[in-house]
Amino acid sequence: MDLNLKDKVVVVTGAAGIKGSIGETIVRALASEGALPVIVCRNDRGYEYEKEYREKGIKASFIKTDLTVPDQIAEAIKQTVAVYGRIDAVINNVGVNDGAGLDASIEDFMRSLSLNLVSYYATVKYALPYLKQSRGAILNIGSKVAQTGQGKTSGYAAAKGGVLGLTREWAVDLIRDGIRTNALIIAECYTPAYENWIGQMENGEAKLQAIKEKIPLGKRMTEAQEIADTCLFLISDRASHTTGQFVYVDGGYVHLDRALLPE
Repeated sequence: MDLNLKDKVVVVTGAAGIKGSIGETIVRALASEGALPVIVCRNDRGYEYEKEYREKGIKASFIKTDLTVPDQIAEAIKQTVAVYGRIDAVINNVGVNDGAGLDASIEDFMRSLSLNLVSYYATVKYALPYLKQSRGAILNIGSKVAQTGQGKTSGYAAAKGGVLGLTREWAVDLIRDGIRTNALIIAECYTPAYENWIGQMENGEAKLQAIKEKIPLGKRMTEAQEIADTCLFLISDRASHTTGQFVYVDGGYVHLDRALLPE
């Protein structure tokens, strides 16, 4: 299926993670479809990705940005439009489960909200005039933590809950502009960061297996490519009548009854 993403300018926040991370995989998938990805992230790794894509003839861009600083986000959007003249989609992907729990300082809690929620608002706010011109799409990357809780991560949980609220609010607010807004919700996705987390545990392999056993579909972790594939569909015009939705790519982890899992 042709997703008609060729030459579409797509801003992806937090997408300069290491190879195999969700943001990096989304950008790679966009490039493979002929889209023009703009990586907005603070990690210098983004320069390497820009160079790699440019050498392949793909007009990708990296704009180094601290996503906790709204003025830098505004400048990133300004630079994007200066280079491409348009914005067709925003994928708010940045997210750090930073463990700012009830024992954290108020400052830590606020920093968590700044990165994991306020950056979503700021990115869309500054991109909105251009999204209105293109009748573009917004996709917010969410987490099961907003609905299931996790413990010891109040900031991240509150932020991800806010992301779901903004998704529905923007879907209503922007419907007359033809702008679709959806959220993609992740549960247990096997990324390099997840692998590192497991590797630091004394009983990491056993923990990983226990998690897999609780995932109804196939008893396996979601793959980053599966996340990316759904992202691309949701921002494409193939999903032209889908807005205000929470789309779970989680193998049934959040909603299906574990008691029904076969032995």
